[in-house]
Amino acid sequence: MVKKEFTYKGKTLTELQAMGLDDFMKIVPSRIRRSLRRGFTEQEKKLLIKVRKNKKNIETHCRDMVIVPEMIGQTIKVHSGKEFFPVIILGEMLGHVLGEFVMTRRKVEHSAPGIGATKSSASLSLK
Repeated sequence: MVKKEFTYKGKTLTELQAMGLDDFMKIVPSRIRRSLRRGFTEQEKKLLIKVRKNKKNIETHCRDMVIVPEMIGQTIKVHSGKEFFPVIILGEMLGHVLGEFVMTRRKVEHSAPGIGATKSSASLSLK
């Protein structure tokens, strides 16, 4: 079986990493293009600087940061509202935002019902 090389909109990974942000904006969907055209916030700029320096253990609260080609291969810990979860950036994640890969809600697991929760438990004695 031949392993297929990763491409995004017809561009290989090396071509994507070589192109500038302006060229990358031309091939991403419109929502992401608008975000990139507005520019990065100060926190997003600091995150990009850390990514460019290949720092380890990068933690961020920037859930709306667009994943750009220079982030591929990095592991970034993204805040879920309670804790940081590691996200390994892959090529398939290009054009998405970091927050899409870290869930903020969990499944609710209830225990047994309490006294008075049902009609039959309301008549129980409280001894």
